[in-house]
Amino acid sequence: MKKMNLVVVGNGMAGMRVVEELLKIAPDIYDITVFGDEPYPNYNRIMLSPVLANEQTIDDIILNTREWYAENNITLHTNARVNKIDRVNRIVYAEDGTSAEYDRLLLATGSKPFMLPLPGADLQGVLGYRDIKDTNDMIEAAKQYKHAVVIGGGLLGLEAANGLKIQGMDVTVVHKNEWLLERQLDKTAGKMLQKSLEAKGLHFLLQKDTEALLGKDGRVSAVKFKDGEVVPADLVVMAVGIRPNFALAESAGIYCNRGIVVNDTMQTYDPRVYAVGECVSHRGMSYGLVAPLFEMAKVCATHLANFGIGLYKGSVTSTKLKVTGIDLFSAGDFSGGEDTEEIVLHDAVGGVYKKLVIKDDKIIGSVLYGDTADGAWYFQMLRDSKPIHEIRDHLMFGQDSLGNTGHQGQDKAAAMTDEMEVCGCNGVCKGTIVKAIQEKGLFTIDDVKKQTKAGSSCGSCVGLVEQILASTLGGGYAPPSSAKSICGCTDKSHEMVREEIRTHKYLNIPDAM
Repeated sequence: MKKMNLVVVGNGMAGMRVVEELLKIAPDIYDITVFGDEPYPNYNRIMLSPVLANEQTIDDIILNTREWYAENNITLHTNARVNKIDRVNRIVYAEDGTSAEYDRLLLATGSKPFMLPLPGADLQGVLGYRDIKDTNDMIEAAKQYKHAVVIGGGLLGLEAANGLKIQGMDVTVVHKNEWLLERQLDKTAGKMLQKSLEAKGLHFLLQKDTEALLGKDGRVSAVKFKDGEVVPADLVVMAVGIRPNFALAESAGIYCNRGIVVNDTMQTYDPRVYAVGECVSHRGMSYGLVAPLFEMAKVCATHLANFGIGLYKGSVTSTKLKVTGIDLFSAGDFSGGEDTEEIVLHDAVGGVYKKLVIKDDKIIGSVLYGDTADGAWYFQMLRDSKPIHEIRDHLMFGQDSLGNTGHQGQDKAAAMTDEMEVCGCNGVCKGTIVKAIQEKGLFTIDDVKKQTKAGSSCGSCVGLVEQILASTLGGGYAPPSSAKSICGCTDKSHEMVREEIRTHKYLNIPDAM
């Protein structure tokens, strides 16, 4: 049987997740061609900030190597921006002259950073923060210049600010709201975060409106605010949000409304054309988080495989973040309001803040700062609308407070449902991990990382992955050696280094080195 042609426009995380799912369930149905704007294979965009912060390299964040495309007989065109779709003859054309015929077309064109239309926005040294090029440009700028201003106090802005500070720049974050991360945190948690980041050397100007970017010899030199204040800036990073990138679809006559409009099967108004990711508008909603994009991808793959099953009906989202080493979690309506009540635990000295918003005996929202271990548990109760009156007195102290959870908390992992998300960076749920362990014969965390990608990005879920591994294998699980070397340049473990410091009474890093 002759294979159909599937063309994927967009080589990012959403489009490639569709391809990965498709290869699992129908590996022989399509000849697949992928077009990507950038010179790289698919990489984890979430991990750009660790690259900026010198914690990872570009190679570390590659999700699908060029060898992977070749092994799966996928034709990959990098540095190939598609600029035309001929829907009559079913051909896509790229700016570099390449083209491809399709029987099915998948649009995964992602989003673009929103650049404020300010005077001076076209000056050299004014950047967005969206891809590897932006990251490399910031690293290069930090080698030559001193003063950086980041406009936007959301997650992307704070990650950029932290990375630029580590690169040696003097960084000021400008934000028009009263506190940072106002979409993910309430005021108390936002102020705690600001205090912690100020202790790391970052500066903040809140409730500020930018009027213009000032320049000298063609390069940005300062930022001027509407109240007249001026701050020096050799580099300005705009991190004020993203916009769905649907210009290509719109130019081809595909119906768009603040995104490529899709139905519950991820099909556009052209039945041969599907779309997933940040570029789509589904039931009037666009999503920028990984979990919804991967949910879309799974549904889309089943329909491209002609199975005709699965509907995407939207996502109830939670946000689990790690900002400069501080764990944050939020879900639902954490602001509260009429007919709601709040349960709050606040340890300002210990850097822990937890708030649960309750309505009609159910959790409708939560914010966790510093201790996010029970985020998935709270989120599951929120999604399931589970009554909490029987455990209300113990809620704030977490799932472990409900009774003996067994050795190393393994019962907590065992109690998770298969749909509960474990790895937010890569959209991996418990069921996927358990299935991989059982079917692939996995015995180590590294095996799980390689097969499922869970725990392979920011690392904050590795402990939970280990619990799932232990719970699934039972007596067959052997915990990894605690004598693992502290880094690649020594064979000494963490405990050995601590013992050396105590024995020799080292008081600074050079002596310990």
